[in-house]
Amino acid sequence: MPSIGPGVREIRIRDAAGAFRVIYVAKFVDAVYVLHCFHKKSQKTSKMDLELAGDRYRDLMKELGQ
Repeated sequence: MPSIGPGVREIRIRDAAGAFRVIYVAKFVDAVYVLHCFHKKSQKTSKMDLELAGDRYRDLMKELGQ
């Protein structure tokens, strides 16, 4: 998901309860950071969900000194 940041990926899960998404970044040696996960209720990912993941990505980069 380059719209959020470099190295950000998405896992899509579907089951009987619906569709779920996990947005994460795994470009660091020491950890995988989950930025956001949610139950998807429409075809398009909401702007709020994308903005939240983007905010968390920026905060993480600041914390890691990147």
